[in-house]
Amino acid sequence: MAGLCKVSLIGNLGADPELRYSAQGKPVTKFRVACNSRKRTPEGEWVDHTEWFGVTTFNRQAEQANEWLRKGSRVYVEGRLESRTWDSPEGKRFFIDVIANEVVPLDPRVRAEGELGAMPTPARAAAGGMPADDAESLDDVPF
Repeated sequence: MAGLCKVSLIGNLGADPELRYSAQGKPVTKFRVACNSRKRTPEGEWVDHTEWFGVTTFNRQAEQANEWLRKGSRVYVEGRLESRTWDSPEGKRFFIDVIANEVVPLDPRVRAEGELGAMPTPARAAAGGMPADDAESLDDVPF
């Protein structure tokens, strides 16, 4: 029986998305999302905590994410977790990536002409605003 490894995030992009192409010429966009939370210390003080997540999108969704999202954009991401390990000069490294099946921009984007852009709302996204595409193997992605 298959398990479930699903994640939902709401946060802000830490930098502009990076669009690249796989060896087969398919678009792949990666970006990082910061999710902020607050918690109380034993002394009663509130402290802010930021958790960073790497997100990968494929195909049409990758092109749309690259077009619509910018550093600071608020975004909803839903997908599955995928881990990778590799050897580096500092030792063995471990990374968990979110392979997105849904990406929904949550704030309006202003076009260069100064008018509001047509971005999907969560309801439109569920009806196909930024459709999920079959994720490919990350082995051939040039990141």
